[in-house]
Parts: sequence; C-alpha cells; structure tokens
Amino acid sequence: MSTPARTAGKVRDADAPDPRRWMALTVTSVATLMVVLDVSIVNIALPQAQSDLAMGDANRQWMITAYALAFGGLLLLGGRIADLAGRKRILVIGLLGFAAASMLGGLAPDPGTLFTARALQGAFAALLAPAALSLVTVAFTDPKERAKAFGIFGAFQGGGGAVGLLLGGVLTEYAGWRWCMYINVPIALTAALAAQPFVRESRAAGNRHYDLPGTVLVTGGLVALVHGFTQAADGGGWTAPATVILLAAAVLLLTAFVLVERRTAHPLLPLRVVMERNRAGVFLANLLIGAGMFGMNLFMTYFLQVNLHYTPLQAGIAFLPFSAGIIATTTFGAPLVTRVGPKPLMVAGTALATAGLLWLTRLDSASGYTEEVLPTQILVSAGVGLFFLAGPNVALSGVDARDAGVASAALTTSQQIGAALGPALLNTLYLAAVTGYLDPRTPAGDEASRALQLQGFLHGYRLAFIVAGALLAAAALALTLLVKTPRTPADTQPTAPVPTH
Repeated sequence: MSTPARTAGKVRDADAPDPRRWMALTVTSVATLMVVLDVSIVNIALPQAQSDLAMGDANRQWMITAYALAFGGLLLLGGRIADLAGRKRILVIGLLGFAAASMLGGLAPDPGTLFTARALQGAFAALLAPAALSLVTVAFTDPKERAKAFGIFGAFQGGGGAVGLLLGGVLTEYAGWRWCMYINVPIALTAALAAQPFVRESRAAGNRHYDLPGTVLVTGGLVALVHGFTQAADGGGWTAPATVILLAAAVLLLTAFVLVERRTAHPLLPLRVVMERNRAGVFLANLLIGAGMFGMNLFMTYFLQVNLHYTPLQAGIAFLPFSAGIIATTTFGAPLVTRVGPKPLMVAGTALATAGLLWLTRLDSASGYTEEVLPTQILVSAGVGLFFLAGPNVALSGVDARDAGVASAALTTSQQIGAALGPALLNTLYLAAVTGYLDPRTPAGDEASRALQLQGFLHGYRLAFIVAGALLAAAALALTLLVKTPRTPADTQPTAPVPTH
C-alpha cells in the first residue's frame, strides 16, 4: 500500500520504490569512496610532497589537518544544506567542487596553495558525504533492502582506506604525489554525470534556516586551536605570545559556540544530542580515537619511508593489514554486539588499540616492520574495529527522529575533529622532542650526523606514540565512566546506520 508524502520537516519521496535505486546506490557509494580514499592517499604522498614544496616540519601536518578541519567543522551545516536545498543537487555540487579543489591541489606551487586546496576538498566533502548518506536512506524504504544497501555502502567506505593506501603508493612512486590529487577529478566528474539519470532528487520540507554564526564560531575555534599547536611547534613554544593568543581565542570561540547553540532556534548542533550520557561518552571516545589513530598514521608513514627507506608503494602495502583488520573486525564481529553488548566491546577494543600503540614505544635503530609495525597494526585495527562496530549502536540508540540526522553527522564530525587535532598536537610534541634530543649533541662527520638525526626521529616517534596511546587510554576511560550498559539487546539497535571510518 502506498503511503502519503511525509509531512513538514520530513523527507518527501515518491510512493513507489525508486526503480533506479541500485544504480543510485552505486553513484553515492563511489562518491563517498572518494572522500574516504582521499584521507589515506595523502598519508603516503606526504613525504614526497613535503620535499617537493619545501614544506616545513612544523607545517606538514596541515596537509591532513586542513582537510579534516574543514570536513569536521562544516559537516553538520552540510547535512542541513543537503536536506533543505536538495540532496541530489548538493551531491553534484559537492562532487564538482571536490574535483576543482583536487585540480588546484595538484597544480599547487607552494604549501599554502596545497593547504588551501585540501581545506576546499574538506568543505565540499562536507556537502557530498551527508547528501550521499541521506539519498541512500530515502531511496531504500524496505528494511531488508535498506540493510543490504547500507552494507554495500559501508563496504565501499571500508575499502576506501585500503584502496587509498595502494593507489597512493602506486601514484606517488610512478607518477608523483600530484597525481594523488588529480585522480579525484575523473572519479568526481564521472559520479556527477552518473547522478543525473540515476539519482532521484529529494529534500526536506520547511524553511531554510542555517546556523551560520554557530558554523563560523566552531570552525574558527578549531582553526585557532590547531594553528596554536602549529605556532608552538614552529619555534615559538607554548608560552610565546602568538601561541597563547591563538589558544585563548580558540577557548573563547568554542565557548561562544556553546552559548549560541543554547539560544538559537535552529542550532547547528542541538546540545540535547551531545548531553545524553551514553552519546556523550561515544562522541568523546570517537574524538580521542580519531586523534590517536590519525596521529599514529602520520608518524608511521615517516618511520616507514625515512627510517626503513620504504618506497611509497612499499609503504602503502605495509599499511594494508591496518585497513584489512578494520574491515574484517567490522564485517565478522557484528554478532558480538548483541551477544556481548556494545559497552564491553568498545572498552575492550579501545584497550586493545592502546596496547598496540604503546607497543611502538619499543622502536629503536634495529626495529623493523615485522617486529614492531605489523603487531601494532593488527592490535590497533582490531581494537578500533570493535569500537567502530559497537559505537554507532550506542550513539544512535534512542535518539529522537528529529535528531537522527544530526546525531549521525555529529558522530562522524567528532572523529574528523580528532583527526584534525591529533596530528597537530602530536607533530608539535614530536618536533620538541627531536629538537631536545639533537641540540645538546654534536656529531663528528656527515655519516655520524645522519645517524644522530635518525636517532632523533626515533626519539620523537616514541613520544608521539606514547601520547597517542594516552589518548586512546583516555577514550577507554571515558567509555567506562560515561556509557551505561543497555538493559536489553534491543536497546543497542541504532535508529539509522552511519559510516564511521
């Protein structure tokens, strides 16, 4: 039996199932694959890009951070724009903008242009990602079909990390790091063209109210925070006036954001969504895990290519167990959510990932891939995989229908903010540790100087991995203290699926 169009504030869709919904699923899956792929592909390209553009050590993390900041800071607004302006329209705009930003990044003559292009990529990703997820939701109304569709959608996202690592290695080694930017152009244009005949437009009814003050405040606050970390690393130190001003501005802007969200009629992030105890615990843990995990990937890339002298392709292959571990855990561990419960899985998984990161504190000049890197990848991927598997069940359980979309977006946003803050903080601490190690030592000869420099790098890596492990340990503690164990298995079922990695 057909159902009437939904009332104001909800999605209007046709009564009959969309006959092109499976092709639409392919288009939206490819679009989000590109977003995920672009996170991992630049990790492999970063050392070559840094050398080619004479990028400073203190600023190199902006290649990752600029993307994550723009994506995380604008994702909630992007979801709202997609709902009200038309999801198909915003998907296409996001794809075309992503293609243009990628071309700019590939042509970048200096670090500033590259960082700007990465920020633009993140901004357009913040439009297309929620639009794609919403289009899948409204295209599949049958519960069984929807479950299958989101399984396919999630598989594309899960595979994006592995594809990005391999593709980043191949392109960087044989074509140059710029092709890690250019490769997005044909993907985005093909998806935008395919969206025209296969994706049905849908939008939510109601007036277009956008919380622009909230968006400016939260994004500005996060930029000031990351820039403060960078300023501390760039020779100023934590007590330098510029560093103090930036960090103080970050606190003021983020505090103002909370005050605005409490009072505005159409908040970017309704505080009721994040104040619920279970949800707050998962969001906080997601942020901390994102910070530790993305920080780990940054320094593991440099350890493989600088200390172990891996080629970009070899480094990409070396990262595959990490992606494979997450995919395997989230694919085959689903029965554990109802059998064991989400809280024990999340706490155990985060503790396992913490142990994996702390394993890297054993690094020395004799360390190799098999002894240190591979065990860490297995432990961390299995651990965060358990969290990604169970986290959305808790974060989205019991959420009001009016808040389902913003809760889903907030879950992804929390990880992206962690992905922005983690590399910035760890890179600052890393540089301080390397400088502190090298300054009092004076080697004799070029060979001794190079050996001492590599030892300094190892010293910095170890500190970075200790702090990353501490971030994951804090995530485990937050989950233990804040998340209450659901009373029944039914309580763990999410109201809507959401990709988390």
